[in-house]
Amino acid sequence: MKVYTKIYKLIIALIIIAVCPLHSLAADDFWGADNSSAKEDASSSSANLTAEKSERVIKDIEIHGLNVLSQDVVKDKIHMKAGDVYNRDTVQADLRSIYETGYFTEKMRAIPVNNSDGTVTLKIILEENSPVTDFTIEGNTVVSTEEILTPLLDMKGKPQNIAQLNAAISKIQEMYTSKGYILARVASVTDDPDGTVNIEIKEGTINSIAIAGNEKTKDFVIERNVLVEPGMVYNENQVKEDLVRLYATQAFKDVTREIEPCADNPDTYDITINVQEQRTASISVGGGLDSVTGVFGSLGIADNNFLGRNQRVSLSGLVGSGVILNDASIERRINMQFELSFFEPHFLNADTSLMSKIFFRDFGSYQVPLAVERRIGGEATVAHRFKKNKHLTSTFSLGLEHIDLREGNFDKIAGLFNKYNVPISERANQLEGGLFMSLSPALVYDTREGGVVTRKGTLASIRFSEDIGLIDFDKTHGKLQGMVKQYIPVGKKSSFSLMAKAGGKIHGDNMPDVMAYRLGGPYTIRGFKMSGVGTGDAFVMGSAEFATPIPFLDRTRLARKIKFLDNIRFTVWMDAGKIFNNTLADTLYDRPGYAVTAGVGLKLYIPGMGPLSVDYGIPLTNPGDNGNPNGYFTFGVGDLIY
Repeated sequence: MKVYTKIYKLIIALIIIAVCPLHSLAADDFWGADNSSAKEDASSSSANLTAEKSERVIKDIEIHGLNVLSQDVVKDKIHMKAGDVYNRDTVQADLRSIYETGYFTEKMRAIPVNNSDGTVTLKIILEENSPVTDFTIEGNTVVSTEEILTPLLDMKGKPQNIAQLNAAISKIQEMYTSKGYILARVASVTDDPDGTVNIEIKEGTINSIAIAGNEKTKDFVIERNVLVEPGMVYNENQVKEDLVRLYATQAFKDVTREIEPCADNPDTYDITINVQEQRTASISVGGGLDSVTGVFGSLGIADNNFLGRNQRVSLSGLVGSGVILNDASIERRINMQFELSFFEPHFLNADTSLMSKIFFRDFGSYQVPLAVERRIGGEATVAHRFKKNKHLTSTFSLGLEHIDLREGNFDKIAGLFNKYNVPISERANQLEGGLFMSLSPALVYDTREGGVVTRKGTLASIRFSEDIGLIDFDKTHGKLQGMVKQYIPVGKKSSFSLMAKAGGKIHGDNMPDVMAYRLGGPYTIRGFKMSGVGTGDAFVMGSAEFATPIPFLDRTRLARKIKFLDNIRFTVWMDAGKIFNNTLADTLYDRPGYAVTAGVGLKLYIPGMGPLSVDYGIPLTNPGDNGNPNGYFTFGVGDLIY
């Protein structure tokens, strides 16, 4: 028995010696992406221990388990190459990189197989995720399915990739957010056994809209300016437009919104519009200096939220000394102007408004020399903003006006008629007025930026006016006028603007001189008196202006304390224009009929009023016998061009 036992042990030893060199797996050479080692093969311990002590070179790398993906997808993530020394840590890092592509399950292994020549063949065993066969999108109403599928379609037909899917979901969220749907979210992502990925979206629907903070202002005034409604998907851009619209009513100091999930349904939201009212009634007393009205005083009573309905009612009066700077063609007398106006911002609908006014004006005429002009009348203007183009507005005005002209200085005017051998009977034609009904449709295109000081945008308009003589129909006439102005920002606070404007009589041979176009003065060609360039049936003009803060003033400590100083601009400008079919007044006062001027000025921009302007201009062309080659100061309230 002992002999048999020894023989048996010898045979076992020979088998071990013969088999061990053929084993290729070391104890720590068989493992997967979860860092777990394969169990050590006891029968190969001595041979593998020797192999571990020597460096082994990788002869080849084999990738197994790919069904849909190409081997390039995996090889791009492997740092170890054929010819490199086999290193467990590097292989482990490569497996981690492969796993992070998102295409594979955790069941991945790397098996180094020893070759007879002492090299190693590295076998990487992978298992792909189930392939994506299709996508379904549920819950979307404001963003199309096609648009949502855009970041997803690249995954179709490939193994499901969690990393890519998460990135696509983020893009879908960004897609909604960029459009203003800030409450939208991807609520769930599930997959079916057939490989279909189901995406459910909760877009964030408005459950209710409440108003808080108003005491004087009627609820319906706020509600008609809030265009978002319950049942709509919440859009931050639309809500901001509503808040801006409310703030523009001038009835509120502040307007904000609150968002709360609905208690009954967290996927819908309750919106609260909070308003803080301001005092809207005012009494104003003022005065100043203007080259048209002279030294003047004014009194005004207004309410911008009349009876809490956001209607604006104002009564204003102005009394001035008349034209200053010794204008020989204008009769100097008290200038009186009174106006009662009513504004309804919501006339029939939110995009239409109504402005109406009645007025009385008595002053030295600017068009008819040495005459006294009195105008009594009223006007109603309906303005409608187009929904498809918010920069475009149409207006239609209906007016009734009685114009009366009487002699202001007969002796002086008679002397001028005699000087130029003009029959004094022509004076009666100059003093013609009448009762007129006006119909005036117009279009206005305005892309100017918001804010007190305009630096960017375009303003263009075209207007036709039909003035019908109700007492003397022969005086009926029509006029067409257009204008375009472009603002170009320069630097941080400066701007350059270009303007072109023209108008002319379309029909009516008996248009009274008092209704003629005029050039000269603070609102047309600066550096000339009122009508100093001429009056006539038609005109063209242009202007170029550079406006900039007064150097260093905006950087002073005083400017930081007194905010309105930031609204002051120093200007350098040039105006040019020409009158056609000049009236008799141009002959009597030797007006040139055309002019080019250049000058400098100051503008103080006042919210709701426009610029208060002081300009000094010098004619670059012949100013005529009654003009001043050294130029004039002009004073204006509002835009100098329109």
